[in-house]
Amino acid sequence: MQDDDELCLCFHVTRRKVVQFIRVQKPKRASQLSECFGAGTGCGWCRPFLRKLMDEANPETVDLPDPAKYSQQRSEYRKNKSS
Repeated sequence: MQDDDELCLCFHVTRRKVVQFIRVQKPKRASQLSECFGAGTGCGWCRPFLRKLMDEANPETVDLPDPAKYSQQRSEYRKNKSS
C-alpha cells in the first residue's frame, strides 16, 4: 500500500493522513485515530491496520496489503458481517 492509497475506505482516509496524524498528534489509544477524518468509525475493517500503524515506532515502514487485495478482503468482511 502506497502513501496515497485509502486506508479507511468508508471515509476515504489515506495512509499518508493517518501516518501524519500519528506523527503530529501522538495518540495514546487507537480509538483516538477516529479524530483523523473519522478513520475506523465506519465498517471497522481498517481498525487492525490502524492499530498496527500506531503500534510501530516508524509507521511509514509498516507493510500493508496492496490496495486491490485490501479492498477485496474488505468486501468479504462486510459481506460476512451482514450475514
